[in-house]
Amino acid sequence: MMATVLDSVLDGRGVVMVKNETNVAAAARVSKVDRDHRQTVGLPFVDNPRMTCRGVNVHYGDNHAIKNVSIDVGKNEVLAMIGPSGCGKSTFLRCLNRMNDTVAGCRVTGEIMLDALDIYDRKVDVVPLRARVGMVFQKPNPFPKSIFDNVAYGPKIHGLADSRSELQDIVESSLQRAGLWDEVSDRLDQPGTGLSGGQQQRLCIARAIAVRPEVILMDEPCSALDPIATATVEDLITELKAQYTIVIVTHNMQQAARVSQRTAYFHLGDLVEVGSTDRIFTIPRHQLTEDYITGRFG
Repeated sequence: MMATVLDSVLDGRGVVMVKNETNVAAAARVSKVDRDHRQTVGLPFVDNPRMTCRGVNVHYGDNHAIKNVSIDVGKNEVLAMIGPSGCGKSTFLRCLNRMNDTVAGCRVTGEIMLDALDIYDRKVDVVPLRARVGMVFQKPNPFPKSIFDNVAYGPKIHGLADSRSELQDIVESSLQRAGLWDEVSDRLDQPGTGLSGGQQQRLCIARAIAVRPEVILMDEPCSALDPIATATVEDLITELKAQYTIVIVTHNMQQAARVSQRTAYFHLGDLVEVGSTDRIFTIPRHQLTEDYITGRFG
């Protein structure tokens, strides 16, 4: 592994650690880590994490879908997770708010912390957890309710509003932060399902942020949108980063490059490489990462 060039150590979790991005880049220019090497390379950990994941494994029956993944999600950053179809990135994303609990036969082991909370502790109630770690899905899924009630639903069930006027303020501020208020303010009583695809996705984002989350998970949020709607959502993600931690799964590498500060590359259940987005897309350390980014497979 050329330890003197990499300035790296192998920690107890099987993660190749380096001191800084400069050393990673220098090593990448010398040689790539071989395709058969499946220990994480790069910088999976950060100094100020919102979430920490250590030794996470996911099994669907006998299928080992996620293999010993350790990574931090930093505060007020956008972390993009990329990789070919079936690599495990969406499965791992769903671990972060225990959405996999709803999948029959799914078993998650390891440790995932949200600040000081072990989210897989048996005492943890998943309802308030999923308010703190919200989710925006691949296909817009507004409730069959009015635009107002779509956004108001979460604050109502979580008791975040003591009066109708306070609820109205939450709805308005959420729609404003989602960049939708000016387009729908005069028709809040109309069905959310009547909006365009891009508007529906922003309505779902407004619904997610209405319950005051700390983290927002996005599973390919633009895959069903046209280029104009995609650009609007990407601009929104950049704005939301100032208030929230965002983890986005995407097949669109250009999108990952535009909106994220850090990128994690998954391959067949392994977390192969993590680093700053600029470095991952210009000087990948692992041969598998380079193969994917350059289109050799995907």
